[in-house]
Amino acid sequence: MRRHCIAAVCVIAAFASTHLWAAGAERADLIGKVCGDATAMGEAGRSLTRIAADGSPDDRGWAALIARALIDRKLSCDATGAVMASAVGSLDASTGLQRNIGEGSRSPLLSLKNRALFETAEAALALRSAPDPARRSAALRTLERQASNLPEQLFDAAVREEADPGLKTQLSAVAQAAALNSQDPAKRIAALGRIAATPDRRALTLVRPLVNDPAYAANPDFKRAVDAATARIDRGIAVGDVLATLYNGLSFASILFMAAIGLAVIFGLMGVINLAQGELIMLGAYVTWLVQESLRHLAPGLLDWYLIIAIPFVFLITAAIGIGLETVLLRHLYRRPLMSLLATWAVSLFLINLVRVSFGTQNLQFVTPFYVTGGVPVIGDFIFTWNRMFAIAFATVTLALTWALMQMTPLGLNIRAVTQNRTMAGCIGIPVRRVDMLAFGLGSGLAGLAGLALAPIYSVNPQMGQNFIIDSFMVVVLGGVGTIAGTIVAALGIGQVNVLIEPLWGAVAAKVIVLLMIIGFLQFRPEGLFAIKGRRK
Repeated sequence: MRRHCIAAVCVIAAFASTHLWAAGAERADLIGKVCGDATAMGEAGRSLTRIAADGSPDDRGWAALIARALIDRKLSCDATGAVMASAVGSLDASTGLQRNIGEGSRSPLLSLKNRALFETAEAALALRSAPDPARRSAALRTLERQASNLPEQLFDAAVREEADPGLKTQLSAVAQAAALNSQDPAKRIAALGRIAATPDRRALTLVRPLVNDPAYAANPDFKRAVDAATARIDRGIAVGDVLATLYNGLSFASILFMAAIGLAVIFGLMGVINLAQGELIMLGAYVTWLVQESLRHLAPGLLDWYLIIAIPFVFLITAAIGIGLETVLLRHLYRRPLMSLLATWAVSLFLINLVRVSFGTQNLQFVTPFYVTGGVPVIGDFIFTWNRMFAIAFATVTLALTWALMQMTPLGLNIRAVTQNRTMAGCIGIPVRRVDMLAFGLGSGLAGLAGLALAPIYSVNPQMGQNFIIDSFMVVVLGGVGTIAGTIVAALGIGQVNVLIEPLWGAVAAKVIVLLMIIGFLQFRPEGLFAIKGRRK
């Protein structure tokens, strides 16, 4: 038994020594080419790239040092090989052992052509060996322009080893593009299948030029693969465009709903055209910014959650401002609609200028939390972005809470009663003035929450509220004054129509067309989509 163990150890030792000798011989041969003429140096540069594709980790680390030393002119050739200058002294380029530079040494000079070869080799080695994802990403950007001229297994190996998800996706795309130019038809057909599996416009730009490839006419299997991939990508792009339009329309509709729901409560209950509603949206965004800055100084660890933490502050502060506005000013102007219109316009101008003086006119800078950053590719060019999803989810939660308040609480019952018949509600003992005050506060608080939802995806400045007031009134009037269901349907309709028209004729034309459509609709149904049933006298 002991003799068998000794024999096994001897075999392993012999194999290891043979392998080390072979590796040393290969390295010495490559160093000889590095120290040779321009043609030999070009062969050395291509050999370094092949090491990056299929060499061992030790070989890749050694090759990276050689490439960098040659580019930086820190490698000197002498009669026995080459020496690299390093922080620990002069090292033999083949063995890595310390030794002095021999007599008659010279530093190889790269021509422009060979410099490009060695820079490509260094990037290929960094793609496989660099510990920093940023360095690997930079190497990929260097290599992707010449991917078809590099060894096919380079990118396949890099994809298998890559741990960063985003970089892995980029590597896969480059690997697929490189495989399309392979000499092997089977590999090209397989690459077409992989590219068509993620259909988008980038994939189409890779596949469509292949109809001019000589193999397209000469190889029926390749032709069928190209045609099938093109058709599949076209279908994926079409589906993605439809989903993107619906998703963008839904996110725009959620913003319109958030801006209009508070106005629907106020306008439906009191008939007051509150031109300061947009400025309440603006104030909600500014309160959100103040909460963010407070957390930055007091609790930096909670900074990412400022949007959630700011919700009660935004609602309570804007609701208090609304209650104060109703108590001090609007309560005395309910029977004078023109005066209430002028008064709220004056309040709007006052709030805009107050914010300008206090915060300046520049756009506020908001931190982008991790839960509203990035997105998930779905199909085609449609990306399910988290910032739009946040606005949609926030609008959905606001809708649910508003509906529950209106349908399941005494305040909601009183608001509905006063909205249907103010005089009769007062006669049966409902405190109409108090209901007006609380409803105005509720509508103002909802407007503030709209500003919070807009903060991470919209330019926040003193003028931002004026961009929403007209759209909000269009939603309220089209949906039917004072109805939550009408506000939802109108916001969805206006949002989708805007998104459909805007790419064709522009944002301004889209708003004009939508406005004309609403005017035309109101000619036939002046009470809007959903009319509140009141008591007829």
